[in-house]
Amino acid sequence: MQISWRDVFSQGKFPLGKNNIEIYDFQDMKMFLDTVQIAHGLVRPSQEMPNYPFVEAKDLLPSFESDPWEYKGLPGFSMAVFFREMQSFHEIFQYEILAPFAGIGETENSEEKKRRIANNLMTFLGRMPKRLQDTFREAFHKVDSSDLGRYEQILPYLFQMDRAHVMSADRNGKQYLSGIFASFPSDFDGELKRFGVQIGMFKPDDNVLYEKNRRFVNRFLMELYGFPIASERRTSAALFASRLHRNGESFMVRVLGQSDRTITTLWNNGERRHYPHVEKIALIKVDPSQKDLIEKLHQGGYFLDSEKLVVIARVVYKQHRFNPDNVRLDRALSLERQEVLHPLTGESLADVNVVRDTVTMMLRLNDIVRGEFIGRTVYKRNEIVLNTDTDEKRLKFIFAWLTKNQRRVIGYSDEFYTGVTRILDGYLNEFQSKDVSSRERELFLEVSTKYAYIRQARSVRILEDITHRMFRGRHLSYCEMLQEACLILRDLKFELGNYFDDLVRNIMRNIDSILDNAYLRRRYISVPAVTANAKEIRKYYRKLTGLRDEILSVVRSRRTS
Repeated sequence: MQISWRDVFSQGKFPLGKNNIEIYDFQDMKMFLDTVQIAHGLVRPSQEMPNYPFVEAKDLLPSFESDPWEYKGLPGFSMAVFFREMQSFHEIFQYEILAPFAGIGETENSEEKKRRIANNLMTFLGRMPKRLQDTFREAFHKVDSSDLGRYEQILPYLFQMDRAHVMSADRNGKQYLSGIFASFPSDFDGELKRFGVQIGMFKPDDNVLYEKNRRFVNRFLMELYGFPIASERRTSAALFASRLHRNGESFMVRVLGQSDRTITTLWNNGERRHYPHVEKIALIKVDPSQKDLIEKLHQGGYFLDSEKLVVIARVVYKQHRFNPDNVRLDRALSLERQEVLHPLTGESLADVNVVRDTVTMMLRLNDIVRGEFIGRTVYKRNEIVLNTDTDEKRLKFIFAWLTKNQRRVIGYSDEFYTGVTRILDGYLNEFQSKDVSSRERELFLEVSTKYAYIRQARSVRILEDITHRMFRGRHLSYCEMLQEACLILRDLKFELGNYFDDLVRNIMRNIDSILDNAYLRRRYISVPAVTANAKEIRKYYRKLTGLRDEILSVVRSRRTS
């Protein structure tokens, strides 16, 4: 069964086709925009386009990848919503102004009303493609085009117009369409450099450091606002939202990209936060292996298309401030909440895992190494690889999979990590015995290096936990902390044949943090050991000091060789 786009949220608070819509608050506005924009921006094109490119669940997982294709036939837009009256001279961006209708009489012959209708009509026509002007003039020459009751009719025209549209409150606090053709300011160079200096990745006048870290800072900054390094539309929307947030605005910025087929919302409703909220809405296919979830969605009527297993998914993200002492320092976003929206009522089913499912991730990796995965991936940001029928393609897929899921392999459970290593070790060990081309050998070394980094980083992440006297959810005694740290350093010592500078620095910081622990030194190291526990602690303290010195010796010898 497929639900028609006209039925989407048909029983919700704002059913499609309703006129005289009055909205005064943030939540109602968000719900209204969900209703209209999901129906026209996602569902309608998916049902009118025979081979609509549904979003893959993995594409909603950070870090976000640049889009390899631009689907020019699909709708796209950007918009900003303000919960106050616009002060056109004092606004920080340019837009074409639509006149509000608050304060004028409701009589049919009101001259002021006619004048504003004509003014808004001419504003639209002046920024609209010529091929659409006659149909727009016929539909709106007698009605208020700024009223939200007309927004559903106007949205398809807005899809065809350059730049953003704007909504704000009139003098009575009622929301209306207050502007079109808005240009969001985007001082990207200044934002990038200020942010890089703020997090310590740039230093003023240091060109070498800037060139080394520019791409990382660029990606981290954009990901904080829910985007990859992408189109100007999404870049300017992200930076505009950042500026509004710093100014203390209550706002909502929305973007639908023609390439990502995802409605991304950046918003804040007057809260004190480091960054605006980030959420994404997209049409995705549920993986057929998620049997329990599929049954639950069927029972609740949550499928938009039950044969294709398509749902309307919303993902809410949590931002992380940059932390150079964390082995997952590149993590700007993580998943906070996942929802599936009911296609008739808009009701949210929150207790779901449609995006982050470790079983699905493992099955995908297993299919890749066996050469049975049918799909596509982007290798190193610029090469599209289709299917896995050769070792060269498999290695490119594995490299892309490891790059995409690096943080998850580092941070997820031991069970998940063991499954990943079992699959990868089996394939890579078998590959080494093959007679392969030089290109395949080069790809193998790339994958092996990436894999080695992840293995070491996972050990460092566990070491970070131990530094805080935590291990697998258990609180450690000082003796246990030292014992576990020694075990990890002993294993890492043999991994350092292929060492990574940033990980070594992280290891040293964590080990020094343990060895310099003020209470540990005062209570057990600086005084004679009397009890058996104190003697055991001193033994492992000396052992840990020796392991640290061994690792430093290995690193120094490799740097000078």
